Amino acid sequence: MPPEGRRASLLLVLLAVASGRSEGTAASARLNLRGSWRLSNGNGSLVLSGDVPGCVHTALLREGLIQDPYYRFNDLAYRWISLDNWTYSREFQTLFDVSIWQKVSLIFEGVDTVAEIVVNNISVGRTNNMFSRYSFDITDVLQEVNTIQVHFLSAIWYAAEQSKNHQAYRVPPECPPAVQKGECHVNFIRKEQCSFSWDWGPSFPTQGIWKDVRIEAYNLCHLIYFSVTSHCERNSQQWSLEIESNFDVVTSKPVGCLVTVSIPELQTQEVRTIELRPGESSIVLLINISKSIALETWWPRGHGNQTGYNMMTVFIIEGGYKIEKISKVYFRTVELVEEPIPGSPGLSFYFRINGLPIFMKGSNWVPADSFQDRVTPKMLKLLLQSAADANMNMLRVWGGGVYEQDEFYDICDELGIMIWQDFMFACALYPTDQSYLDSVRTEITHQVKRLKSHPSIILWSGNNENEAAIASNWFSIPQEEMSIYSKDYVTLYVKNIREVVLAEDKSRPYIPSSPTNGWKTVKEGWLSHNPYDTHYGDTHYYSYRNDCWDWTTYPRARFASEYGFQSWPSFSTLAKVSSEEDWSYTSNFSLHRQHHAKGNDEMLQQAGLHFKLPHGTRLLENFKHTIYLTQVMQAQCIKMETEFYRRSQSEIIDGEGRTMGALYWQLNDIWQGPSWASLEYGGKWKMLHYFARHFFAPLLPVAHEAEDVFYIYGVSDLRSDAALTLKISLHPWSSMEPACTMAKEGVNIKAGSATAIYKEPIADLLRRCGNCTRQSCVITFYLAGRGNLSSPSNYHFLSSLKDAVGLQKPQLTVSISQEQDHFRLVLETAAVAPFVWLDAGDIPGTFSDNGFLLTEKQRIILFHPWDSTSVTELKKSLSLTSLTDIS
Repeated sequence: MPPEGRRASLLLVLLAVASGRSEGTAASARLNLRGSWRLSNGNGSLVLSGDVPGCVHTALLREGLIQDPYYRFNDLAYRWISLDNWTYSREFQTLFDVSIWQKVSLIFEGVDTVAEIVVNNISVGRTNNMFSRYSFDITDVLQEVNTIQVHFLSAIWYAAEQSKNHQAYRVPPECPPAVQKGECHVNFIRKEQCSFSWDWGPSFPTQGIWKDVRIEAYNLCHLIYFSVTSHCERNSQQWSLEIESNFDVVTSKPVGCLVTVSIPELQTQEVRTIELRPGESSIVLLINISKSIALETWWPRGHGNQTGYNMMTVFIIEGGYKIEKISKVYFRTVELVEEPIPGSPGLSFYFRINGLPIFMKGSNWVPADSFQDRVTPKMLKLLLQSAADANMNMLRVWGGGVYEQDEFYDICDELGIMIWQDFMFACALYPTDQSYLDSVRTEITHQVKRLKSHPSIILWSGNNENEAAIASNWFSIPQEEMSIYSKDYVTLYVKNIREVVLAEDKSRPYIPSSPTNGWKTVKEGWLSHNPYDTHYGDTHYYSYRNDCWDWTTYPRARFASEYGFQSWPSFSTLAKVSSEEDWSYTSNFSLHRQHHAKGNDEMLQQAGLHFKLPHGTRLLENFKHTIYLTQVMQAQCIKMETEFYRRSQSEIIDGEGRTMGALYWQLNDIWQGPSWASLEYGGKWKMLHYFARHFFAPLLPVAHEAEDVFYIYGVSDLRSDAALTLKISLHPWSSMEPACTMAKEGVNIKAGSATAIYKEPIADLLRRCGNCTRQSCVITFYLAGRGNLSSPSNYHFLSSLKDAVGLQKPQLTVSISQEQDHFRLVLETAAVAPFVWLDAGDIPGTFSDNGFLLTEKQRIILFHPWDSTSVTELKKSLSLTSLTDIS
């Protein structure tokens, strides 16, 4: 029979089956192995219960056998945990008749990391990749009552052994810098790279079953992966869905299947017959959406709605087996645009979403905890909502952490936060022996299949800074040996990772590294001579010794994907993991917690350029003031740099510019310590995060000086042009009344642009404001339009604040009342106060504004608690600080 006839006959059979069985026969039986397991160390001297999903450290903590691993110096004290070999074990009863199923699989969604799996005293498999899914055939092993053991090998010992066995040439770096207090050879194990330490986090190389584990029994076939990506044909504007289903087919002959795809809101229903071949079978269906249907696209935050549609996919398989899959489908396009720019050498580097160029505003995401089982959906929602509340539309999931859990990407889909997704390789060179490459290909295949349905993910990136590591020779490799490492780099990120990505997902772009020069990197053989070239690709930039108020030191890059300054977290956050003897800036604890060489000194040096440093005699007060000042410095520095990138989006100066992204380093913290983060461990907002809400606002005036001329640019992310009024005031530090005010009407700012809207020599501006001098006055300004359209108020300092004349103690007072689910704080001052900081201590929540310049006598601030509290508790915990309190 010809194929067409066979398919027609198969369709008739399957339709008969479908009509005869309203529900269908169960396609599989499942036994979940989550819950309490028995956990023991290598010599059996420690036996306890351990939760799955979970890890050894959190099990020991839960049983009271160790303190909080984050407390004081416990990252060193508990090193023994990671050096031991631990075993998870349990008994379980099979709750189904094994004999009626053709195949029974033991499935681990995530094992951390190196382990042997034993079922009923039979070794069924091994694991060595934290980021892969493992499935072991236990059909002939499973009994009515069973035992299972997962024997772990220390990740530290395994990595060292793998490095030792790689004798042909060294693969640097062997060890992290001593200041990080970490473990060696992390590049030889496919595990969370920062778990061996980083310059903002501790070393906790965990062991454990960190994701779901279950048993699946099935006949005929089993659905392993299911994904949906959207496509739009540019010329015809025809939207289609690519639905990919991956099956494990356990029959010896092909299996017929009837597939029904339904999207009721789009009046779409398609019925297809498919044939599943024995083994791993992949089926791709293309579903066209009628052009007569007005579908809504998914938009990034601030540019439209995050519309999705419910889709039901039903597979009816020979024999009446039925598999149902309910999913959410989204329609959006993404383009990474690299094209010539008039008046500039090089190429652009920006993203078009649904045909619209979008300036990317956001930060870089690191793991939210050293122990992944403590990262709950509630925690993820809190952190990601905080990013959204700060007007961010993009986060880069950094390559030294983990591929985040499904809930992370679901929340980003809902919030409209775009994701730049690194693969998990960072700041190192990596081996390329065949077993390593095979493991990586399996990892990448799994992660792309798992994640590609999410519209929030708009870019795959091969690694973090490894192109730069070779180009700049971070590891002092002799020139005559460099070709070895260049070849390995191309082998890993181009011939393997890129090859897998292009095969699995054609709906979004791939770049080999960050930073990279995009197409210039490709033309140079995938390794650019200078990945930091501002005329191409993205750039990472850090400079702690340059004056951060000097905007001329910043690179006028196409896309700033990393930049930042450190600060210390609040005292209330540190107090949870420290004791009284630790509460000074020079204590052993403060030195131990700092993992960035000279980091504590650099913060004070940068702060000292513009602010008076604390010199009080009371140690605790001095420590708190120093913490405050590091946060002021960090917030002001990143404000200056981010505003520079935002105002550079529409202009070319000396061949540079058209900056279309600003992602500061970093959004969140992994523990309580000094770092570049704007959100402390637990989610408390630093001053920087409040500043980010302003400097990422959709409409913003930003100021700078050049050759004693004062400029204001209007920056707009709005979808339409705006007619506005610019309002400017000069405030003396010594008076609550402005020295002068002025308004410029008829300011027009085009949608999605930055343009100069005000220019005046500083001398002229000061002259017409009476007695103002650079040291005695500060400039504030904002934009206002029709209706509720307005920008945040911004400011420009005319001198360092340590040189300011007329600053007085503001004598701040506050009265608090409760209004439904939030609190109303009426703040009063007797003097102009810079960097007013409200701290609610251990009461979690956010203020409507914070760290602000207070120029009015009274200001109302709202506090939104995350948990229930009272006026009494808030009054007791609340503290007020401004710059003049520092002495």
